[in-house]
Amino acid sequence: MLKILSSILILGLFGFGEITYPKKENITIYPAHKILTVDQAMTEAEAVAVSEYGKIIAIDTFYNLKDRFQNAEINNNFRNKVIIPGLIDPHVHMTLGAMMYGLDFIPPWEMETPSGIVKGISNKHDLLKRITELEKNSQDGPLILYGYHNLVQGELSRDDLDKISKSRPIFIWHYSGHDFYLNSAAIKKSDLSKKLANQFDGIGLNEKGELNGRVYEDAALYLFKTLAPELMSSSHIKKGWEGYESILSRSGVTSVAEMGYGIFGTQIEDIFTSNFYTKEDHYRLFQIPEHRAFEKEFGQNKIKKIVKLSKEKTRSAKVLKQVKLFTDAAFYSQTMKMLEPGYIGGQSKGKTGLLVTDPNILTRTIKEYWDEGIDIHIHSNGDAAQDVTLEAFEKQKEGKLGQRFIIEHGGLFLPEQISKAARLGVGLSVASHYVKYMGDDYKDAIGNKTQYITPLASAFSAGIHTTLHSDAPLAPPQPLVAASAHITRKTRQGNISNPKERITPIQALKAITIEAAWSLGLDKEIGSIEVGKKADFTILDKNPLTTEPEEWPNIIIHGTFVDGVFKKNVY
Repeated sequence: MLKILSSILILGLFGFGEITYPKKENITIYPAHKILTVDQAMTEAEAVAVSEYGKIIAIDTFYNLKDRFQNAEINNNFRNKVIIPGLIDPHVHMTLGAMMYGLDFIPPWEMETPSGIVKGISNKHDLLKRITELEKNSQDGPLILYGYHNLVQGELSRDDLDKISKSRPIFIWHYSGHDFYLNSAAIKKSDLSKKLANQFDGIGLNEKGELNGRVYEDAALYLFKTLAPELMSSSHIKKGWEGYESILSRSGVTSVAEMGYGIFGTQIEDIFTSNFYTKEDHYRLFQIPEHRAFEKEFGQNKIKKIVKLSKEKTRSAKVLKQVKLFTDAAFYSQTMKMLEPGYIGGQSKGKTGLLVTDPNILTRTIKEYWDEGIDIHIHSNGDAAQDVTLEAFEKQKEGKLGQRFIIEHGGLFLPEQISKAARLGVGLSVASHYVKYMGDDYKDAIGNKTQYITPLASAFSAGIHTTLHSDAPLAPPQPLVAASAHITRKTRQGNISNPKERITPIQALKAITIEAAWSLGLDKEIGSIEVGKKADFTILDKNPLTTEPEEWPNIIIHGTFVDGVFKKNVY
């Protein structure tokens, strides 16, 4: 049975294993109050030596490095700071995020946005009041707002939105990103009809069989022919993309992975990336192709296309030899696939959610990529979805050495599913924010199953490679905030959701550095401060391992290094 092993090179610690460069090589030594290497032994050091090529060449005490590299430049800017590996968010959505970050937010809870903190709206009355204000004060054209959540803000109907405007199209984008809620004018503009319910599961109908204004999952993509002129204009994407980057910068993020490359078409996404991202932007952008998008665009040549793209060295954003699949639907919109009794409340009451991919097709699709040595990331949220995903993977032959199979989001995981995932060598990349935002609110929809939301302590104890991601823009890409949430397991109401699943500070730090790198197959390049790796660092004013977990979000981030180049954070 497949066993995925992580091999972490331990070299160059305290005087051993430094890389030898030509004598004229320019070297800079950075002393610090503390360096947390996050290597296998969680070694601490005083200084790190970096070559002009942006590689780590030695880690040691300051005086040992000074004696060894006598011609090196000494940079004392961080002598009183703490250096940790560059923070990594291994699952974001850049194009989607650029669309959302360019909109006005109507979130159910306090949200970090490019323009700062937006206060949460906790009830339907205030929500409708805010939508009305935005409708009156915004420019002409369709009104598109992001962030509504029904479990917190109440059910939103077509009639509710018609009372705000019967003539202006209103599109309310659900917090999950998988649902839209439309008024009558928006329905008309989008050319929606009851007949589409025969084509898509995601066309909402009321008790009379009439359109209720909700459009979700694959049906939501149907709306983009209407929304594209607004959401995908160059000016809108530029505004949102730059806002996205501002959050990455002030959050100390040095690497992100677009977990869905191609969803909006590789050509248009490549144009956006080439126009709005360069290596000078001071973070690494990796791209993971999305299976359905690549199958639609390239057909039987999809795997060859992925392999070809992964070999291209001239791209500013590197495509990884990996693929993103889907088992079920969304956690936030109550469409993830649940075991019986399913949903006991909320907009999916009496239902069990949706599978995006038929189990038999999923098994064949996994095999198609797995047999070619391609790493697989699979969106799998509900407890029923975990059964389907693990059963499909269990049928596969042993993978190639180092090949990875990563469950993304992992909204619900039962104890027996954790055990099975560990036995199969599955990795886990969990959404960082499910417990904080929904640990209490989801009780009305799924009852006591909230105790199984992202059980990280169980995953670490089972030996599963476990990381955290923001799924930005669904949560801001703030790794220290995410790590804090899983050390405390505090909900937004201040309660503790299943304290047995709290992780340790060391586990949390690993989850946003070396484990994140492992999930992307990049753990030999980034994720820890070790000789031979890229000099990617995040500079903090405090040691997180000696700081109270509740205070991690308040740790000042002074800046980041990418390839040995420092960029100061403006905070």
